[in-house]
Amino acid sequence: MPLSHHPLVKEFPEYQEKIRKLQAEDSHFAGLMERYEMLDDEIYRIEANEIPADDLHLEELKKERVHLKDTLYQLLKH
Repeated sequence: MPLSHHPLVKEFPEYQEKIRKLQAEDSHFAGLMERYEMLDDEIYRIEANEIPADDLHLEELKKERVHLKDTLYQLLKH
């Protein structure tokens, strides 16, 4: 399976403009986005064997990313 990043604008293309607007205007949303992007990058780097991590740690990071993605999606819908 090829490795890929999961940027929110790619996950929710219909919300691209709203994502950019909220990142610029809503500090809470921007902080959550920053954490999501950091997690996504760390997961990618682990899967690419650029940084070491055990499977349990990787799964925890993925769970946190999914939780953040759900939270961000709920904010986008409102």
